[in-house]
Order: sequence, then C-alpha cells, then structure tokens
Amino acid sequence: MSLNSFAISPSGRTIPFLLPWAPKNAEKKSMHHVVVVLAPYLLLPLAGWLGKHRRTAPSLAIVPAALTGYFGWLLARVAGDGPFTATLPWAQSFGLSLSFRFDGLALLFALLVTGIGTLIVLYAAGYFGDHPLLGRFYITLFAFMGSMLGVVLSDNILLLFVFWELTGFTSFFLIAFDHEREEARRSALQALLVTSAGGLALLAAGVLLWQIAGTTSLSAMRELGIVFGLDPRYIPIALLVLFAAFTKSAQFPFHFWLPNAMAAPTPVSGYLHSATMVKAGVYLVARMTPLLGDTPLWMYVVTIVGGATMVGAAYRSLVEVDLKRILAYTTVSALGAMMLLLGVGTWLSVVAGLLYMTAHASYKGSLFLVAGAIDHETGTRDVRVLSGLQRLMPLTAAAGILAAVSMAGVPPLLGFVAKEQFYGALPLPGTTALTAGVVVAIVVVASAMLGVSGLRTGAAPFLGPKPHPANVHEPSFLLWSPPLLLAAAGVLAGVLPGLINLPLSLAATAVSGVDTPVELVLFHGFTPGLALSALTIALTLVLYRYRSLVQVRARPRALRTERIYDSILAGLDSLSERVAPALQSGSLRAYVRVIVATTVVLLIVAYARTGLPHIGWRTPPRLHEVGLALLIMLAAVSAARARSVMAAVLSLGTVGYGLALLYVLYGAPDLAATQFAVETLTVVLFVLVFYQLRGFDDGSVWHVRVRDAVIAAGAGLSIALLVLVTATAGITSRLSNWFIEAAPALGHGRNVVNVILVDFRGFDTMGEITVLVTVAIGVRALLRLGRERQP
Repeated sequence: MSLNSFAISPSGRTIPFLLPWAPKNAEKKSMHHVVVVLAPYLLLPLAGWLGKHRRTAPSLAIVPAALTGYFGWLLARVAGDGPFTATLPWAQSFGLSLSFRFDGLALLFALLVTGIGTLIVLYAAGYFGDHPLLGRFYITLFAFMGSMLGVVLSDNILLLFVFWELTGFTSFFLIAFDHEREEARRSALQALLVTSAGGLALLAAGVLLWQIAGTTSLSAMRELGIVFGLDPRYIPIALLVLFAAFTKSAQFPFHFWLPNAMAAPTPVSGYLHSATMVKAGVYLVARMTPLLGDTPLWMYVVTIVGGATMVGAAYRSLVEVDLKRILAYTTVSALGAMMLLLGVGTWLSVVAGLLYMTAHASYKGSLFLVAGAIDHETGTRDVRVLSGLQRLMPLTAAAGILAAVSMAGVPPLLGFVAKEQFYGALPLPGTTALTAGVVVAIVVVASAMLGVSGLRTGAAPFLGPKPHPANVHEPSFLLWSPPLLLAAAGVLAGVLPGLINLPLSLAATAVSGVDTPVELVLFHGFTPGLALSALTIALTLVLYRYRSLVQVRARPRALRTERIYDSILAGLDSLSERVAPALQSGSLRAYVRVIVATTVVLLIVAYARTGLPHIGWRTPPRLHEVGLALLIMLAAVSAARARSVMAAVLSLGTVGYGLALLYVLYGAPDLAATQFAVETLTVVLFVLVFYQLRGFDDGSVWHVRVRDAVIAAGAGLSIALLVLVTATAGITSRLSNWFIEAAPALGHGRNVVNVILVDFRGFDTMGEITVLVTVAIGVRALLRLGRERQP
C-alpha cells in the first residue's frame, strides 16, 4: 500500500481511500476514523488554551462528549455491519501501522473513556478553580485520554505497546500534578516504574507473537486460526501478557501502587483509577483471551490471582480511614473480581465481567468525585470525623448514597444486576461441588466487605447526628452534577437493564468469538443468584453495624509487597552509590577510554571465538598511496608528541588533509571537498582558541600515558583489521543496485547521490548541515569577540 492511501476493512474487506494529499481521482473514503481516535492529541493546543481559565475550561467537555456520541454511532454500525479495521501505514518495515479495530469490546471501553472523561473535564474546572497550572492539567488529561483510546482501539500489537506506555507516561504527570509535594512525586514514580515494567513485558510478548504469526495485527492473528497454546513459546508469551495486565490493573502482588496513587488530585483518581487506566489490564486479558486463553495455565493464573486480589483488597478497604484510600482498595478488589470472571472463560462469566466493569465505572466514579467534593468543602477525608453532611450538601449526598447502595448490590440499581450476574457465572468449569461452594462463600464475603466500604464512603459521611465541620455548604454545580449523573446512570441502567444489552452482547461476542446474546432483566425470579445477593446484603448490613470493631483491631500498615519494592529501590540506590563514582567521573577522557577499551575487548573476544579470517590484497597498494598513509601516521605521532599548540594543530591538520587526499584518490570528490572544508574550519578554530593557552606539559604520569597508548594502538589495529576484513571478504553489495532502482521510483530523482542525501539520508544530511551551521556561528562569535577585545 502506498503512503498516500488508507484502508478500512469491515469484516475482512479492505477498501483503499485517500489521505488529504492523495490524488483526487482515486476511490475516495474519509479517514475520519483515525482522525477521531487521535483527536485528543490533535486538540492539545486547544486544551491548553481554553483550560487556562476556569470560565472557559468547561467548554472542553464538548470534545469527549462528541467522541462519546461518535463511538455510540459506531457501536450501532458494528451491530449492523460487523466489526471493521481502519489502517494508516506508518513504519511498515517494522510491522508498525496506525491500525484501529472497531468492535464491541473496543467501543465499550472507548465509551467509558470518553463518557466519564466528559464528566471529569467538567468536574476538574470546579475542583481546581483558578489554579495556575490548570491549562497544563487539561493538556495532560487530553493526552491521557488519547492514549487510552489508542490502547483499547489498537489492532496492531506494537501500536498497542506504544499507547500502553503513553498511558503510563501521561498518568505519571497527572499523579504528580502537585509536584511540590514529595508524596505526589514518589507515588507517581512508583506507578510509572511498576506499570512500565509491565509495558516492557507486553513488548516482549508482542514480538514473540509476531514471530509466530508473521503479522502484528491482532485481528489477523485471530483470523489465521493459529493455536498459540501448542507453540513452545506459549508459556513465556502468556506469562508476559499477564504480567503486563496485572501490573496495570494493580493485581496481587503489584497492587500497592494504586492506593499510593491517591496522592493525585481527585479528578485524576476518579478518571484514571476507577474508570480508565486501571481497566487497561482487564481489557488486555479480554482482548488476548481468544488468542491465549482456553488453556489451564491461563485460566488458573487469572482466576487465582484475581480471586486473591479481590479478597485481600476487600479486607484492606475495611481497615483504611481515608476516603480515597478506601475507594482505592475497593477498586483493586473490583479489578480482581473482573479478572476472576474473565479467567473462568465461559460466555456467562465474560458477560458478568463486562457488566461488573460497567457498573463499577458508574458507582466508583461517582464515589471518587463525591469524596473529592467532601474534601473540597470540609478539608478532610477522614471517615471517623465526617458525619451529618446531608443537611448541608443534599445533592452531593444523593449522589454518594445512590452510588454506595449500588456498590452494595441493592436493587433496583445496576450494582445489584451486576452482582446477580456475577453469582450466576460462579460455578467454575471442572470443579467439585465442595470447591465451588468454597469459592462462592469467599466471593460473598468479599462482596459484603466491598458493600461495607461503599457505605462507609458514600453514606456514612452524610448520615449521623450533626455535621462536622459545621460551616460547609453545597459545592458548586460542577462539583455535584458529575457524580450525580453517574449515580443516576446506575439507577437508570438498573431499572432498565435492557438498555445495555447491545453493548454487552457485542463486547462479549468480540471476546468469545461467537454470537453472545445478552438479556438482562431486573428480576430473574427466585434463583440461587438472588438468594446469594440477599445474603450479601444481609452480611453487609451486619458488618457495617460493627465496622468500628474491624478498624480498632486492624491498623493500616505498609504492604509486604510494597516493602519489597522499597527494598529493591534501596538496593539499586546503594549499588549506584558504589558504582557511579567509578563510572561517572566527570572526565571526558575517562568516558572515551572506557568506550574504546570495551570495543577493543569485544573485538578480541569475537576473533578469539571465530578466528581471524583470511586477509588478502585485491590489488597491491601503489607507491603514492603508501607514502600518503605513512605521512598520515607520522602526522598523528607528531600530534601526540607535540610540545606546542601550533605544532599539534598543524599535525592534526596534516592528518585531516591527508584523509581528504585519500578520498580524492579513491574517487570521492564530494567527501574530499567536505573534509577539506571541515579541516580548514577546525584548524581556524583551534588556532583562535588555543593561541591563548600556554604550552603543553606532560599532564599525566608515565604509566597513564603508557596505558592510553596501548588502548589507542589496540583501537587503531582493531579498526584497521575490520577495514581489511571488510574490503577483502568478497561480499557482494546489493545496496548500490537498490539505490539505483529506488531513486527514480521512490525519490522521483535521477541523480542517485542527491536522492540519497535528501531522501534516504535526510536526517543524516540535516545533522551534517546543523554541524556546519554551528561551526560557522562559532567562528563568527569568536571573530566578533576578538574585535571587541581589541584596544
């Protein structure tokens, strides 16, 4: 495909259409799909401009709102015509292209990213007020939004890695928004290091998948029908992918970074850590399940890690007293539940996992924003001192209580529907009745603990005898309306769950590969799932009644896994303190010496293992060539032994001019002209600079000079040997013929040298021109400086 074409392939079809610079007479199709995905990046200047002022910042919500409508329209199109892929060639030789897949799974996540992003944009304007760095915040927020859209829509495994890392990079700046606080900087660095380690694992897994399938397209891998589970590389691929997913979605034992990231402002916590970034790992597991799932390794690792994370984080949420940290641990627990359901792998569990994720985005996003509003008005997030705020913040209280009740699984809210589907999907395939019963009991207890934490954060601060503090009031419209809208969406979807049948069905179909009908209703009859839901609500009320006992008996402490992380960093710091002084001495001579000596040693080792090749002369050297070579060597020795500045400069100039003459003798006049110009400028610069310096002295003791001489001689002999081996190896070069053929076809020029310099080596040529311009500016500055100093 040429660089001025674009392709969109619905259901396997490929239709070329034009970029703006493409010829007018070709088949024309809009490339708006790719432009829409990249719209948050393209609008970064607008975000920085409008986001600087509190009055204009809310208008930025038009962008994610429009994207939400667009992805909703695409979802309806996918329901009728099937999934499609939009591809823009990028670096095809590296298997990299801007390839985006629009199917039910991708669009469900994209709707969450943009829909909740709309509310976060509005909320942030009220939360930050006239903060001087508000424009920077919106730039970073939009960049993160574009990165998340890239993650969930990418069809190219390498492109997925690029956006995966961009989410970590942009989230680092969002978490560290209050960069003057040490806690914010530390938390941001911790999140970046943990999730970036997973990104590297994802890259390694992507390369292995590319080697097996011969393509970087995820949809093509699926259509090829390759059974990756039979490949000997399957185990490392699966473990690398799961490592990436577990680090991003804060699964045990990598869960510690998410609660610490609550040092971020509340809009960041509500967006990144409840609805978007932390769900990237869940998305990755769902996306890779058709390729890597259906094996015992995949099922057991995902279910066990997800279950352990769900239970452990649910208990930890009961111990915490800070609103945001409580919500952070409940988020970790909910992510574990989603992983558990995806690990089971049945179509019921997939639907339940996607529904649980949707409900969680609704009530957890609302609870985070409510916590921010409480902190904004009261100045505290300690649940032990917050009470009675309903009288002073009635609208915020309505949002918090509705979200808390949904999180507890009370009908008729969406949380209840999701919890019932969860229980309906629990019988694990191939397990005994005893094992299934134990798993159900554990999940019920964990769900009850999550319900208690939801009530502690969304209901307890508003209930009680008297408000504390007493001088608070309802926050601004921008602070109470987004959480209330999210909570109301949970009520609407709970009362009319059929509204989300289509998105869930399309998303589950994308995961399972077969049509997965979804028919959600509020009341399925008296089923085991309903009984378990009732039991969960009852247990929630009991635990909520005696919640103070849990807080008294257990005190928050640093997690063991976090202490391991801190120990690793401390060990690396200690190692750096010991090694850095020797490696980072601040001496340019030392750095060059280490590089050259290492190169020489590596060459010696290589030749020792393979043996020296036969070296012969194709044509014997001529007398004048030998004489010129001897002149260059004598000039180099003279420069090394010079005792005056002028002698050293003239000797170095002789070396450079000698090399230029060699270029002339071997038919490279362009290189010779460049070399003459560079040598002339160099000599002029040396003369202008060094004439003010005193004469040379020995500078170093004799054994240092001997060491440097040995290294220099070894480097010279090594390079000479390499040149001789290359010149006499008899290798036929195919590059020259390729340039001759490609120059008129790709560069549209008949002068091959010019095409190489301008097109194929454009950046190299630009670098050379930059060097020459820099030298000219330096000469000009020295001349002006000399004239100014004249009396």
